[in-house]
Amino acid sequence: MARTTSRDAQALFQSLRSAYTATPTSLKIIDLYVVFAVFTAIIQVVYMAIVGSFPFNSFLSGVLSCVGTAVLAVCLRIQVNKENKEFKDLPPERAFADFVLCNLVLHLVIMNFLG
Repeated sequence: MARTTSRDAQALFQSLRSAYTATPTSLKIIDLYVVFAVFTAIIQVVYMAIVGSFPFNSFLSGVLSCVGTAVLAVCLRIQVNKENKEFKDLPPERAFADFVLCNLVLHLVIMNFLG
């Protein structure tokens, strides 16, 4: 039973890898940005757990900024993806402009929360 599970997992990873190689470079860059934002949020949470959270609003601002940016980047990836039929009429420039505008609003709110 363990062998079939191992083979199934290997087959799954190989099929995901082969499907991801066909992904356009622009989407891979967005994926890398999302991973970076999530990794930065995880580092901040670990740092808070080790050192402490004296200025708690600063900790919340940093983590919410990273998570919010990652969510907005995922939305950008969904809109820019050519295989997504729901946003086929939306030009990529418009999607990027929405991403930049929403990031500005997000970070203005975060800066206001900092005090």
